[in-house]
Amino acid sequence: MSLKRGAVPNAEGSCLIAFGDTRVLCAVSVEDGVPGWKKGKGEGWLTAEYAMLPRATHTRTARERGQVGGRTQEIQRLIGRSVRAMLDDFTWGEFTLKVDCDVLQADGGTRTAAITGAAVAVCEAFDWMVRTKRIAVSPVKRRVAAVSVGVVGGAPVLDLEYEEDVRADVDANVVMSSEGRFVEVQGTGEHGTFARGELDTLLDLAATGIQALDLAQRQALGLP
Repeated sequence: MSLKRGAVPNAEGSCLIAFGDTRVLCAVSVEDGVPGWKKGKGEGWLTAEYAMLPRATHTRTARERGQVGGRTQEIQRLIGRSVRAMLDDFTWGEFTLKVDCDVLQADGGTRTAAITGAAVAVCEAFDWMVRTKRIAVSPVKRRVAAVSVGVVGGAPVLDLEYEEDVRADVDANVVMSSEGRFVEVQGTGEHGTFARGELDTLLDLAATGIQALDLAQRQALGLP
């Protein structure tokens, strides 16, 4: 696992994150103005987009031109919801932060890596807004991080790689805040059902992993 802050010099905030062989480049752009439904309210907006490069996988994946596919829409909405959980409100003025998460290499857990890297990039972008006097203080109240967990061959596994993911009896993605609270839990019995105790075990495992991710985020951001 590694997080490299400032990986895109031209972006207001960025992070290159690696979970094993999964690598995602997250970049945040700060733009004047907000969507039409936000105009005139003195509030900003934070949104996200996700894409997988054609050779991020073993075989070439066609670029999504025009309308994006259902899986992509689902993932970028998850990323957007997760990074907005870093804030209590949007009262920083009419600026839009757009988070682009591009998968350079995929080996499972691309959405969880994207969320974890995006959180670092968003923190950096708001710090840039403070330095350039666009806002007085950063509105970030907490960070978020995410990890996948699952049951593979009857055993709980943290941060599933692709080969584990396709064999998993149970597969879940867990997003938590740096305050230790859940932001989102997505869990599915891929090849059967699972008991409440198994779910509790997976959530405990995810929480342990996210503690390590939170420490890595702190180190990347230079926080105590």
